[in-house]
Amino acid sequence: MAGIKDIAEAAGVSLSTVSNVINGKRNVGKKTREKVLQLIEEMDYVPNEAGKLLKTKENHTILFVFSDFDRSFYLEVLKGVNDYLKNKDYDLLICTQRSCEKYMRNNMSSGCIVLDAALCDDTILRCANENYPIVALDRTCASPYVRSVIVDNYPAMCEMMQDIIDRGYRRFAFLSGVETSLDNMERYRGFSDTIEKNGLHFHQKNYFVGDYREESGYTVGKILSLAENLPDALICANDNMAIGAIKAFRENNIRVPEDIAVTGFDDIERAQEIGLTTITVPDYERGYLAALYLMEALNGKDVAKTFQISPKVKMRKTVLVKKTKTRSKIVK
Repeated sequence: MAGIKDIAEAAGVSLSTVSNVINGKRNVGKKTREKVLQLIEEMDYVPNEAGKLLKTKENHTILFVFSDFDRSFYLEVLKGVNDYLKNKDYDLLICTQRSCEKYMRNNMSSGCIVLDAALCDDTILRCANENYPIVALDRTCASPYVRSVIVDNYPAMCEMMQDIIDRGYRRFAFLSGVETSLDNMERYRGFSDTIEKNGLHFHQKNYFVGDYREESGYTVGKILSLAENLPDALICANDNMAIGAIKAFRENNIRVPEDIAVTGFDDIERAQEIGLTTITVPDYERGYLAALYLMEALNGKDVAKTFQISPKVKMRKTVLVKKTKTRSKIVK
């Protein structure tokens, strides 16, 4: 690891100049300041004061990593994280996947909470260590320094699918989120296993890949609107995509649920407003628990490596109470 002398030599300036930059003094020119700061980052320099703070555990900052600004449930998770930390006198630093790794070190933050499918496991495993615990909200990792607070997606999806099948629905389409995410894999497994358990067949032509965003749901809704025969129900891996699909159906005079039922997952505020059948995930509590888990890891407490949250099925008006045999499009 580089020292202050190495930074000064590389920048071609005095030790005092580097010290002034580190301490935020204004007696250094803009170009020189930018050059020194760039070298500090490139050479992985850790100021002595940061090291002192680390040793005395006075670095009271928690990092939260996410990058999907289109999904509103993140706000509830953040509220839970923030409410726990403010009672512990910790600051919350939020960053995106593109820049997070330089902050995932114990001279920049005490520990990290991750909720970002775009962040690869290798980065998490490389950054987590005895002095830098990480809590993941979207995966499990093979490291003693990574704990997980995850949603138990599978049984809830099985329960919802069984209810829908019991109402007479037989032909399904599935709209996935990011296919490599643990949430998506568990939700699809619950969907497909329940169909198979009931002796039904799912046609892979009715499997669509989305990205959890509303726009991808809208696109798939438009595609299905062109089909000669609609499936009985579109099962979406989250609410945002379900809302997008419903918008496309309505624009094409396809009634929900009379012509096609639609379901989501998460139970965001907009899902409640439109009466979307979905599965409720307690996101505020999820964030609160993640912060609690991280704090216990920082205090050296021995806690379970994985905590699973049980979501609840919410049957609403986008699925018929009892499916009728005759369904037709609205004619203007």
